Amino acid sequence: MSRQPFPDSLRDYSAVREDILSGAVRIETLTEQALRRAERDAGLNAFTCLCRDQALEDAAAADRTVAAGRPGRLAGLILAVKDLIAMEGLPTTCGSRMLEGYVSPYTATAVRRLRSEGAVVVGRTNMDEFGMGSSNENSAFGPVRNPLDPERTPGGSSGGSAAAVASGAVMAALGTDTGGSVRQPAAHTGTVGLRPTYGRVSRHGLVAFASSLDQIGTLSRSVEDAARMLEVMAGPDPLDATSSGEHVPRYAESVGREVTGLAVGLPREFLDDGVDPDIRAAVENAAGRLERAGGRLVPVSLPHAPWGIATYYLICTAEASSNLARYDGAHYGLRAEEAEGLDAMTVRTRHAGFGNEVKRRILLGTYVLSAGYIEAYYRKALKARTLIVRDFDEVFRHCDVVLGPTTPTTAFRLGEKTEDPMAMYLSDIFTVTAPLAGLPAVSIPAGLDRNGLPVGVQLTGKRFGEEDLLAAAACLERPPASPDAVSSSEGGPA
Repeated sequence: MSRQPFPDSLRDYSAVREDILSGAVRIETLTEQALRRAERDAGLNAFTCLCRDQALEDAAAADRTVAAGRPGRLAGLILAVKDLIAMEGLPTTCGSRMLEGYVSPYTATAVRRLRSEGAVVVGRTNMDEFGMGSSNENSAFGPVRNPLDPERTPGGSSGGSAAAVASGAVMAALGTDTGGSVRQPAAHTGTVGLRPTYGRVSRHGLVAFASSLDQIGTLSRSVEDAARMLEVMAGPDPLDATSSGEHVPRYAESVGREVTGLAVGLPREFLDDGVDPDIRAAVENAAGRLERAGGRLVPVSLPHAPWGIATYYLICTAEASSNLARYDGAHYGLRAEEAEGLDAMTVRTRHAGFGNEVKRRILLGTYVLSAGYIEAYYRKALKARTLIVRDFDEVFRHCDVVLGPTTPTTAFRLGEKTEDPMAMYLSDIFTVTAPLAGLPAVSIPAGLDRNGLPVGVQLTGKRFGEEDLLAAAACLERPPASPDAVSSSEGGPA
């Protein structure tokens, strides 16, 4: 899985790390290369802004730590950050006109931890507005294009981060995953998308969409890079009451671990009708590879998984309607002019600042929380969520990880589903259950479909079970010992 379709792409961080630490490769040189690549690939619309001056300053500082023999754990990791995660002194637009021109006064904990270990942020990435979308066509600043086929979506809402990594402009990127917004674009671009356990990474500085579901995650071109980033970001944060004090393992060591004896659950609900045959074949192939590596396949059932989409969209829209109420024109961001009175100003501001998808979700969320419908819809969704949690608890009594598809199809064409919100929502049918249960999950490249588009398979782990998850993912990432059933064993630009 070392296919590099783009000349002068940055290599995986883990592949170049020794050269950086020895001084053979300068971090400033890598940073300049990343900035040039991002500028040349402007047609992908992956970035909302580049932070050249800060990036070169950070790169020079990281080079000095290497020269002094005191490099950070991520010295020279060239990174992009989704424009939903705060960085002091830089725009945080969330892909929305509502926050156009807003500059954050502080930096998110996850970003601060990465930079403190020598990572260099070169830019902010485009996204679906406030994280609401599955194709990155809902951004106020235009759609992001898939580097492997610019007529197709890179997935969403972290499509800009996925495109930046897949094009080779950066080694890795931060995204956010509420219902699959890291894993789904990873599958569509042939990259690795990791969503940690809820609370494993601080959400301080993450602009809220649905607070009980939102989680900062990573997009990278290797499992090892994802593990290294998680190791630095994870841990308790006094600025986030939902962050966990659970011990942080050495995740990078999990990447080389054998999977002998690992129990791999195969839920029949994830391979029912509606899954593209090439994706089904990729999952079966992945199961075979894990079994040949010493894993043990266990048939399991997640009986309430088919209710995941309905449950997710009732809960996330309800939380969004509450979280986005702060955008009223009175405090920060856009303010409509020439409005008579506070109510008129608020209405005009929201009309001008929010896009159609955000308005749709706010209206749906307000509806399900209203006095006449909260019992009929929202509280039933909460009960269904509890049943999904219990399903996973039961499954994990018998297995260590669960294997299935990341998406029902490979990357679809831009504009193909914009007029059919339900079809768009169903793009996340396999990714929403992990966030509802607060579980970690990762999408790994698993070959190409008949049209040469990347296929992703997904592993879901136990709560705080990232070590098993990363070990299994790394096993699937390694080249197979013999030819497999999928058309190519090489998944996208890994």
